[in-house]
Amino acid sequence: MRSVKVYEEAWPLHTPFVISRGSRSEACVVVVEIEENGVKGVGECTPYPRYGESIASVMAQVMTVIDALEKGLSRDDLQRLLPSGAARNAIDCALWSLDAHRQNQTVAHVLGVPLADTIITAQTVVIGEPVQMATRAKALFDAGAQLLKVKLDDHLISERMVAIRDTVPEATLIVDANESWKSEGLAARCQLLADLGVAMLEQPLPAEDDAALENFIHPLPICADESCHTRASLPSLKGRYEMINIKLDKTGGLTEALALAQQARSEGFALMLGCMLCTSRAISAALPLAEQVTFADLDGPTWLAVDVSPALNFTTGLLHL
Repeated sequence: MRSVKVYEEAWPLHTPFVISRGSRSEACVVVVEIEENGVKGVGECTPYPRYGESIASVMAQVMTVIDALEKGLSRDDLQRLLPSGAARNAIDCALWSLDAHRQNQTVAHVLGVPLADTIITAQTVVIGEPVQMATRAKALFDAGAQLLKVKLDDHLISERMVAIRDTVPEATLIVDANESWKSEGLAARCQLLADLGVAMLEQPLPAEDDAALENFIHPLPICADESCHTRASLPSLKGRYEMINIKLDKTGGLTEALALAQQARSEGFALMLGCMLCTSRAISAALPLAEQVTFADLDGPTWLAVDVSPALNFTTGLLHL
């Protein structure tokens, strides 16, 4: 018989995290622990209001399957019992963690996935005034970040991007608009980003406006984030996006994330691996996907004033394994 615990945690950030939807000062997560025969597995998720989630709603979802979990619910059965999203992610990752700990291995080892000693991760430049963003970009680059993810809203696009590129001419830049742009003027903005050597644009339009990307000629790759959750998302992304951003909180755990990655690659999509604001527990769960992706954006724990213990070993722009 297993024992299951579910609880919430709030982790203060050292710096406000500002994107087009607003500013956050803490990472609020839900943790699921599953213990069996003295071995414990742990999973973490970050409920996301954009997808109608809250701490309370996610904990309530988890509670609906507690009895089944205690009686030995499998990962496969879990996929049928709960929809994709944060609650299933925490449980799914806890089950993967439990299996790995039984074997005294990491999940990547259980899956037979070799991991590099270091993973290049994007470091996020949050929204601010152009000079402020350029100063932050330079500080990150000078500290070792090779890949910078620039958050934008619908204002001061050229001013911010020109200031950043002038300050860090050698950095690899990717841009995330978090659904804040409109189709009008998108072509000009894409050309501006391409002219500045930006490597990729992530989710410029609201997911419900994806039709505007049909047959839209653009000079740099566009990545689906809010528009891509599971394998069921893929048919509507064809001809609109070149890349998808896989996040375990969207897929509902590593099980579906692995299947999504395989199918997306077979259909010609490039992959990005992303995260929410989270602790090292959540990043550890996603690591088996790291070697498949073009861009890894795993800097969530680096925004925390204090990380969970034991924490992963981050330096600016790098995750050391």
